[in-house]
Amino acid sequence: MRLAEIDGKALLRRHGLAVPRGALLRAGDDPPAEAAQWPGHMLKAQVLDGGRGKRGLVRRLADLTELAPVRRRMTAALDDPQAPLLLEEAVPIGREIYLAIRIDGTRQGLELLLAREGGEDVETTKALVRIPLAAATTVTADALYPDLATLFTRDVAARLARYAVRLTEIARREDLELIEINPLVLTPDGQLVACDAKIVRDDSAEFRHDPEEFPLSRLLADRAMTPLERSARELGFRLVEIDGDVALVTAGAGLGMMMMDLLADHGMRAACFMDALRGAPDETMAERLRIARAIAQKPKVKAIVFQTVIASRSLAERIEALLAWVAAEPLPKPLFVGIAAGHAATRKMSTEAAVAKLAAAGIAAFTDPIALVRAVAHAVGQKPGRKA
Repeated sequence: MRLAEIDGKALLRRHGLAVPRGALLRAGDDPPAEAAQWPGHMLKAQVLDGGRGKRGLVRRLADLTELAPVRRRMTAALDDPQAPLLLEEAVPIGREIYLAIRIDGTRQGLELLLAREGGEDVETTKALVRIPLAAATTVTADALYPDLATLFTRDVAARLARYAVRLTEIARREDLELIEINPLVLTPDGQLVACDAKIVRDDSAEFRHDPEEFPLSRLLADRAMTPLERSARELGFRLVEIDGDVALVTAGAGLGMMMMDLLADHGMRAACFMDALRGAPDETMAERLRIARAIAQKPKVKAIVFQTVIASRSLAERIEALLAWVAAEPLPKPLFVGIAAGHAATRKMSTEAAVAKLAAAGIAAFTDPIALVRAVAHAVGQKPGRKA
């Protein structure tokens, strides 16, 4: 769950970190009276995707008389007259710094990201420094200070080390995958202020938090969903549509990510990502296939890949269900099936027999996911490393 900027800053404020004063403006809202006393003003569109600055969705106002025309331009750019905007105090800037805590997927642990200067796209530059973080009980300012002292003056390095420790604690308490402050402003009087916040909470940890918290972020996320994504949620799983060329059907985030990587290695891109929802039905194969059929209707999509992994359910029943689904309605694109099954699943049908049965129905099936993806690449005319 990605938080809108105003919600992310509310979370930081709740943990005692300084953020600019601000107010949410919905359609028809006037700025609060106290805004007239702020030293300067920023107007920021509240959207969940990035790149706001490049799109003209973050603007500094010369004064409040600019609010109405800039507001109209932003809502027009978003094609949404109801778009919520954040009117915020413009903080005096002595220096801008980039600082983030995120989960390092390779290490499966937290890491600190730092750059001497903040700004757009800094996270993709060579100026970014990565510092792996140890377990929560051993992350201390003293441990971080030596690395930070190579980038900043001793005083600033010491303060940033303490700030980074606080962000680490917040990330753990709030189940955050990412907490990015860009820019973290060092004001002329020496205060550290989080002037922007990109925060992502782990969806699987939602049950540990107030379901009514951050209503704006939830509203924006719901508005951003495609009709198919919304349908998938109602059917019991999470779907993310992507501008790709292979409709990918999997169950579980790990398997889905692995298959997406394999497709990318062979010059293709998944057209969707699927994952289970907490509390959802154990079996949603039919529903996933139904959504995949709809995604495969898109002209750019060239194939459907169904990678199934079964531990104890009957492989025979899954193959019969798959064949029934195929027979019910002609597929818009060719289907490729990957099979991995545990011993308990193959009591009635071996994986070899499953592959043969699907082949008899004209469906290419494989027990090796790499062989599967190679066959798809060959069928759609792709070569490793070449994009569709």
